[in-house]
Amino acid sequence: MKILPLTQMQQPLTLEKSAKSPGDGAGFGEVLKKSLEGVNATIQEAGQMTEGLVTGQHSNIHETMIAMEKSTVSFRMLTKVQQKVIAAYQDVMRIQV
Repeated sequence: MKILPLTQMQQPLTLEKSAKSPGDGAGFGEVLKKSLEGVNATIQEAGQMTEGLVTGQHSNIHETMIAMEKSTVSFRMLTKVQQKVIAAYQDVMRIQV
């Protein structure tokens, strides 16, 4: 089996194609997509809460700070997962067959 560099591959790899297995309910791509949507939703919620606080629509600073921290923690977790996925990919690419 010959391993080609990514630039010479005939067919691009996508999460949808490579992650789904016949007996699986949700593949890796679907889980990743839902996670990204969840992080995006928390960031948007924090932005709306902050905007509402600044414009005077509400005065609940505690809920705004909690929403901001939730979005910060979610984004940090997302970046850690991204780093782990990249590290795993690099490990797989270093495997000699």
